[in-house]
Amino acid sequence: MRGVGFRASTQPKASQMAVEIERKFLVKGDAWRSLGQGKLYRQGYLASTQQRTVRVRVAGDRAYITIKGKSSGIARSEYEYEIPLGDAIEMLENLCDRPLIEKIRYRIDYQGLLWEVDEFMGENHGLIMAEVELADVDQSVVLPEWIGEEVSADPRYYNSNLAKHPFQSW
Repeated sequence: MRGVGFRASTQPKASQMAVEIERKFLVKGDAWRSLGQGKLYRQGYLASTQQRTVRVRVAGDRAYITIKGKSSGIARSEYEYEIPLGDAIEMLENLCDRPLIEKIRYRIDYQGLLWEVDEFMGENHGLIMAEVELADVDQSVVLPEWIGEEVSADPRYYNSNLAKHPFQSW
């Protein structure tokens, strides 16, 4: 099984690196709530440094392990593989750093792009953030009315950092 690049693409060729190009924003108001169905996500980090992160995630009844490289602007290498659900649950419970990231993710189509709005729970309760994955770093994006401040360049909002320094402790 090969890693996937940005989710809108096909599998990368052997000579291509899988790349995630993503912008993050804070969310304002509640207008987004009726636009998508929510799903519980639980994720934890097996390793997290400035150079790379290794994450285990359970999303509904599916599980994944993801390896991400160092960010360069809004882009970074990303490899994601589906793994057995039972293995992921064991890793979350026994191997991942605490606290785990728990959130409800809402998937919302807007102007031809898929927005993922994350409403965090637990020690990150109160944080609501939206992400949009792009095909190109220069791709223009029409922002929905419920999008607030862009936080793409602020490392405090990386999920791996929210696991180390939860939002409620800021």
